[in-house]
Amino acid sequence: MSDQSPYTSMPGIVTGPQRIGRPQLIPAARLGRQLKYQAVRVVRSSSPPTTAIGTSIAADEATQRHARAVCDLALRVGEALLSTGASAADCVAAVLRLGQAYGISSMHIDITYTSIAVSVHRGVDEDSLTVMRVIPDRSPDYTRMEAVQRHIDDIERSAEQAQAGIGTVMDVDVARTRLVSLLSSPHPYRRWVVTAGAAIMSVGVVMLYGAGPFMWLVAAASAALVDRVQRLLYVWGIAAFFTQVISAAIPAGIGLVMYAVGRERPSVVVISGIVVLLAGLSVLGAAQDAIDGYYVTAGARGLEVVMMTLGIAVGVALVLGIARRFGVSMEAAPFVALGGTPLISTIGAALIALGFCLSTYSGVRVIGLSIVIASGAWLVLEAGLFLGLAAPAAVAVAASVVGALAFASFKVFRVPEDAIATAGIVSLLPGLAVYRALYLIMQNNEAVIPGAVLYFVSAVATGLGLAAGLAIGSFTARRKFGLDPAALRARRRSRGTYVAGA
Repeated sequence: MSDQSPYTSMPGIVTGPQRIGRPQLIPAARLGRQLKYQAVRVVRSSSPPTTAIGTSIAADEATQRHARAVCDLALRVGEALLSTGASAADCVAAVLRLGQAYGISSMHIDITYTSIAVSVHRGVDEDSLTVMRVIPDRSPDYTRMEAVQRHIDDIERSAEQAQAGIGTVMDVDVARTRLVSLLSSPHPYRRWVVTAGAAIMSVGVVMLYGAGPFMWLVAAASAALVDRVQRLLYVWGIAAFFTQVISAAIPAGIGLVMYAVGRERPSVVVISGIVVLLAGLSVLGAAQDAIDGYYVTAGARGLEVVMMTLGIAVGVALVLGIARRFGVSMEAAPFVALGGTPLISTIGAALIALGFCLSTYSGVRVIGLSIVIASGAWLVLEAGLFLGLAAPAAVAVAASVVGALAFASFKVFRVPEDAIATAGIVSLLPGLAVYRALYLIMQNNEAVIPGAVLYFVSAVATGLGLAAGLAIGSFTARRKFGLDPAALRARRRSRGTYVAGA
């Protein structure tokens, strides 16, 4: 038995008042500094900024002759891609890959709708080089675009072989000579094939609305006439807006004459003309540039789309207004709707893609892929409408399929993504809604104005659905297949609005 009392203190146990010596106390000043230091450690970041601004000091040790030659080649490539219908991001990515192949890593590219500028930083001891080229004209030509893209691939391949010790990189002068040869080579089709493509596209449109063979012939003749008139007006130097007005007036006038002589369903001819004219607008390019962060170019392209669409509206409204002045009214217009069996409509969508590809000088592989993708997109649209989706939502779903398959085609077959995507969505353009709105406005009746506004809103919503669907589908495919470093740099602008912790 222990003789220790339960009240006896044990080691480590405080049993009464204790005296703490002065050296064990922390002075208040030191305690405040310690708390402040701990608070700063909790709040203040120790990692570098997410986005470094103005810290890049990379410079290329290239001779002035080499840097100028590469800049000249880059400008020619950029101008060729923009002129043939490429988006701003695709153009920037191609030029960056070209610079990397020739050892120019400090190349900067700036694009507006009408110009491209290339700058090379050569350090503090050498003058920087900045050159600019104006884009004189834009006309979709996907054969030339594909040829330029393949030329860049060949240059990159030669640079990779040179790094591996196998051969040398393609000489800049040789690359420039080959590029000039590609751009000056004849078109793969004669001009009458382009006219035939416009006619085929118009036939496909009227097939979507269940029209018969007679209307196919009328629509084809109307589209062929519009194509030849546009060519003539271009040679004369007529402004694009007035060209669009005259072009839209031709199918409207043909439809009006058919209605006056008692033919049924003449409105589908007008709608086919509207869709064909809308197909030539850079709707896809404007949406893609905005998503990629090239807002100046996107704004310019968007304004062009608005002006050209207004030209269509003015042309159709002018004909309908003159007709009403003489007591002729196309009263059948509001009752036009999609018709025919799904098989006929799918064939119509395939013909639209075929006609668009022919009218933009697309290659054989692009034509085959576009027909398949456009047919599948139309089936997706039919399924969406059958399930009860609103038209803009169904169009967005179909466009997302087109966007994903277009980028997949580019990665696998090295064909222009813009060609596949645009050909796939032409059959989805809101030509019917635009025409219905124009018809109601020309009734000169306040009671129908709300209906016209509703159709215009439907057309805008369908256009937004197309742009959003293409963007979502393309983004999904890019996440799946991945982007090369040059393409990532080209699309970095779209992430610049807000970055937490930058």
